[in-house]
Amino acid sequence: MKMIKKIIGKALPLGFSDVDTDQIAPSDAMKFSKRTNMADYIFRDWREDPNFVLNLPEFKDSTIFLAGENFGCGSSREHAPWALQDYGFEAIIAPSFGDIFKNNCSKVGLVTIELEDPIVKEFISIVKSNPQTNLEIDIEEKTVTCGEMKFHFQMDPFTQYRLMHGLNDIDITLLDQEAINEYEKNRFSFLPKIL
Repeated sequence: MKMIKKIIGKALPLGFSDVDTDQIAPSDAMKFSKRTNMADYIFRDWREDPNFVLNLPEFKDSTIFLAGENFGCGSSREHAPWALQDYGFEAIIAPSFGDIFKNNCSKVGLVTIELEDPIVKEFISIVKSNPQTNLEIDIEEKTVTCGEMKFHFQMDPFTQYRLMHGLNDIDITLLDQEAINEYEKNRFSFLPKIL
């Protein structure tokens, strides 16, 4: 996982509420266990509409995703964050997220930021009227800036630490490698060992 301290980029304004993981990454994407080529599946059914926001050239290369309330609700589908990340998104800003989806995002380094609904709607309005607008996310300061507007967001210290240091679950475990080795060395020989 890469270290993330700041994200600066264009935003894609979706804004729909209650978008579930089945829409983000349809079930046929789940036949793959690798995270590559997942971008082809992101919102596949919705992308059949040529006017769907992901198909519009002005939002190409957006790295920040603006969503509505309860984004990522539904099943625990790791493929949904993978697809968003593979498409090029580094962060999602929404009023709220499905709990499991939010947790899955943090595990792969896809930043989720909760801001009040009127603020997200204001960002969507600004971006729709000027698609070249950049947003800046500062993980250390926990702020989102859009032009002259700056808003603070909440993030638990553990997630913030993981993102800023680029640590996935395995990396976190390896931080305790010496203690694990010492524990294993002192266990009774008849007990199972970590190889």
